[in-house]
Amino acid sequence: MAKKLFYVLIALALFMISGCSNEGEATTVTSDSIDAEEVLTLNPDADIFQYDGVIYETNIDWVEELSLTKDVQIGEIKTKNDSNTDFKDEMANKLPVGAKIFSAKERGDILIVELEGEILKYLAIVEG
Repeated sequence: MAKKLFYVLIALALFMISGCSNEGEATTVTSDSIDAEEVLTLNPDADIFQYDGVIYETNIDWVEELSLTKDVQIGEIKTKNDSNTDFKDEMANKLPVGAKIFSAKERGDILIVELEGEILKYLAIVEG
């Protein structure tokens, strides 16, 4: 009798373990981009631009403290939009047309803009 009970408990344990596994299911984590309207609603004075579908913002204290190295030029501001929140890639609300956008060697979520000899650091604003 005890031997039979032991086998039943082992079978139940195996059944529970296999029934609760994630085998065959994919677990994904996504981070959606926040659009210009959301950023400017939270901070109407935000200095932002859009690159590759992502909004980047400057004047973020902890980002300003980082020591970053400018890497390769990846784009430049092509249009200025200070009248509405409908942004497209390489569009800014405060940067002038022609401002050059560079990647940062140390971080993928920060872009560097060089403007009249000044270096500005822009952080990607994403939900996550």
